[in-house]
Amino acid sequence: MSELLRKAPVLALLLVGLALPLVLDDFWLQTGLFAMAAAVGAIGLTLLVGTAGQLSLGHAFFVALGAYSYAWTVGEVGGRAAGLGLPPLLGLVLAGLVAAVAGAVFSPISGRLRGIYLGLATIGLVFLARHLMVNIEDVTGGFNGRTVEPFAVPGFSFSNADPDYLAIAGVEFQGLHRLWYLFLGIALLAAWLGRNVKSSRAGRALANVRDSEAAAAAMGIHVARAKATAFVISSAYAGVAGALMALAYGRIAPDLFGLQLSIDFLVMIVLGGLGSVAGAAAGAVFVVALPLVLTQYGSELPFLAAPGSGGLDAATLSRLLYGASIIAVLLFFRGGLAGAAQRVRHRWTRRSTDAELPPPTPDSSPTAPNADAPLASDAPLTSKETAP
Repeated sequence: MSELLRKAPVLALLLVGLALPLVLDDFWLQTGLFAMAAAVGAIGLTLLVGTAGQLSLGHAFFVALGAYSYAWTVGEVGGRAAGLGLPPLLGLVLAGLVAAVAGAVFSPISGRLRGIYLGLATIGLVFLARHLMVNIEDVTGGFNGRTVEPFAVPGFSFSNADPDYLAIAGVEFQGLHRLWYLFLGIALLAAWLGRNVKSSRAGRALANVRDSEAAAAAMGIHVARAKATAFVISSAYAGVAGALMALAYGRIAPDLFGLQLSIDFLVMIVLGGLGSVAGAAAGAVFVVALPLVLTQYGSELPFLAAPGSGGLDAATLSRLLYGASIIAVLLFFRGGLAGAAQRVRHRWTRRSTDAELPPPTPDSSPTAPNADAPLASDAPLTSKETAP
């Protein structure tokens, strides 16, 4: 029964994710694509920060590396900001591999630093990415960016330009619908791999390094190697997330991958709960969807002003809600959204278990006295028990 209760939310979310494209319009489909792409990157960051205890403010660098690697490898050959013309599926794999290699190159630094020192070192990666994206125009397109070729597999395209489309329940499954299921599959795979990494021997070693490097070294764990491994895994996740973001946007530019993106990823994992795969995904949905929804429906809220008017606009309100959410999590919701959900689940499981147990009876209680038996003070004394 407890196993069924544990898996029921996952199955329910899976069914909801499969059915949502049937009822959502283009705005919500596009928002879902952004959220699922961010969820992949957030899962990688929570493995680094929450599981391994390594602070990184350079996650945007690896996301940008994955995005431009995909756009360049899949882009058409010839012309300005040309590409290699490789298949999109191969380009998606290469985006993760290129980011992982970059993480391995940075691993000598990440293996020797921790805490705020590692965070400051990774900030330099963001400014390095900005410089490269603006100046390597043959690859990145410079300041104006470059378009991204749509995803496709042999015999099937994920673009609206494809004249052949599927129709289910009267819904035409065009480009956004197809990308929704692609992103959903990759996000589920990323979550499954992340949970396996946490529960594996390497994941337990990373947790030991997070708790105490001295104790981990005494247990025979190579601390520097474990920290470098966590950084490489997180970088690979970020590279795949960058490729998904490139597909979701359709056109990428350097302004998308600034320091603010790294901060947003940290907000995602803090709100969701450090070290929680499901919490990272939930935090990504909140952080990505909030400003988009407020911008879309801000005109219907009387207390929001138009952008640039000097009043409280949708972007400012979303940042204020970010800050209030972080303060609320740090003060009142220990463990973030994942911790709150776990406490609710434990209470529900305890109530279900108590309801299944039979009520105690007076006869079966080991401490209940027998009303028919004489008290010890009323029992007659034997010759051996007689006082001298």
